[in-house]
Order: sequence, then structure tokens, then C-alpha cells
Amino acid sequence: MTDTSPPPPAAGNLDYRVAHLADHLASGELGELGVRLELRGDVVLLTGTVPSTQCRDDILRMAREELAGHPVHSDLLIAGTSSPDHGEDLT
Repeated sequence: MTDTSPPPPAAGNLDYRVAHLADHLASGELGELGVRLELRGDVVLLTGTVPSTQCRDDILRMAREELAGHPVHSDLLIAGTSSPDHGEDLT
């Protein structure tokens, strides 16, 4: 019996795809310079802070599309943008 599954992508190919995604995130409509991509073996880790849940979801979707076939882990935080519920006491 022969294995007909495609070979795993080469590490250099993954490096290129991660760099391409980072450029795309920085220059695209999201303009997310605060998102970092780290390559750990064949796993890609996304870290940083984004302004909204929608932005995080868009970034994860793009990462999974660009890096299809490789695990993508997210440690993206949502920035707190709610108004304060009380005044600051400076005394």
C-alpha cells in the first residue's frame, strides 16, 4: 500500500507564507502592525492586541487561508474600548 497524501510543505515555503501574511496584515485594510507571527516548528502563533472581535476573526480567517495545512494558534487579545463607568479619583 502506498501513501498518496501530499508531502508536507517545506519549512522555507512556510517561512515565506508567514512573511507574506505579516506583510499583508500590515499593509491591508486592517493595518494591524501590533500582530506578531511566530513560527514554532510547523505551528504558527499569532500574538498581540487588536481593536475588536471582528478584527481578530478577520485576521484568523486570513491566517488559516494563507497558512492552510499548518496549525495556527491564536493568543490575540481584544483591546478594551468600553467607556469608563465612573470618574477617576485623583485625591
